[in-house]
Amino acid sequence: MLIHEFQAKNFLRELGWRIPASALAESAKEAKRLAIELGCPVMLKAQVLAGGRGQAGGVQKASTPEEAERLASRLLGSRLITAQTGAQGLPVNSLLVEKAIGLKKEYYCGLAVDRRNETLVAIVSRQGGLNIEELSGSRPELIKKIYFDPDGGLKQFQSRQLAYFLELPENLVKDFVARMKRLSEFFLEKDLKLLEINPLAWSEDDQLLAVDARMDFDDCSLARHPELAALRDESQENELEKRARRFGLNYLKMNGSIGCLVNGAGLAMATMDIIQHFGGQPANFLDIGGGVTEEAVSQAFELLLSDSQVVSALINIFGGIVRCDLVARGVLAAASRISLNRPVVVRLEGTNVAEGRRILEESGLPFIFAADFEQAARLAVELSGQPR
Repeated sequence: MLIHEFQAKNFLRELGWRIPASALAESAKEAKRLAIELGCPVMLKAQVLAGGRGQAGGVQKASTPEEAERLASRLLGSRLITAQTGAQGLPVNSLLVEKAIGLKKEYYCGLAVDRRNETLVAIVSRQGGLNIEELSGSRPELIKKIYFDPDGGLKQFQSRQLAYFLELPENLVKDFVARMKRLSEFFLEKDLKLLEINPLAWSEDDQLLAVDARMDFDDCSLARHPELAALRDESQENELEKRARRFGLNYLKMNGSIGCLVNGAGLAMATMDIIQHFGGQPANFLDIGGGVTEEAVSQAFELLLSDSQVVSALINIFGGIVRCDLVARGVLAAASRISLNRPVVVRLEGTNVAEGRRILEESGLPFIFAADFEQAARLAVELSGQPR
């Protein structure tokens, strides 16, 4: 679960990090008032849950209160389209009005879960304000990573190594080390997947400032962190994804035209891979899971076909814990409520496969059955009009 910049900065402030003076505005008049209170120039920063705001025009500098009001009226109520939002963009409902400050240098500082190495990692860069993935490809010598485990946490000597790599002045090294200790403890305590301060700045008055911040919490841990779950901004989420979460479905909207209903994350990933291999593009990731009910399957299939981008659909089930007959009844329940006006390819294998197939065949609905995984993917791509 991502949270907004202003929320992340509230956490950083509680942890003793210095941040520029700022306040939240939800109207152009409020932005003007805050610009007067903070003193111009100020930065107007669109609060959307996506990176790349600056390049997309979501971060603007205002030299006067009147300019702040004019820029705010343009941003508020708009939809900001960045490299991470897709063509639909995200709604700008609020702006962080922040005092512009003079900087000597910008750095990057982050903590993350490294799934490839099955550990945690602290990352710093001598160059901040840029996408760290792009920088790691073009200038890897500017980046240092230090791995640490959850039990031991980030050690003081490791934080000092990071500080020396950044070539911080000696008077800021102790400050950096102390702040990294609190930051890493917070990262572990609150079950974050990613925490970024970008840029971390050396200001003209010789302080370390968190100029921008990003925090991504593990959704699976929110049950034990109700105070974090309350920070979720559903206005920033896709409507279909919100519906899926109510039924415990793992759903992620994508930009293709082939809807996928699959059981198991690994099979769902393989399904998306083979669709792309044959020249198609998946419209979603949808894993119904292992302990799914007939009602949840029904909701999943209806959700799948609620997406207007879906041209064809692929039901790919390998029944183990999930029985094929349960899936078939769930699909039929949804089909009875909606118009089945798009081709649906079905591949069933595993527990109660014969019964599941019989249920769908006797329904009289135009399901298209595939003998195996590869044939199912080929058919779905062909029916979408996307084959190579």
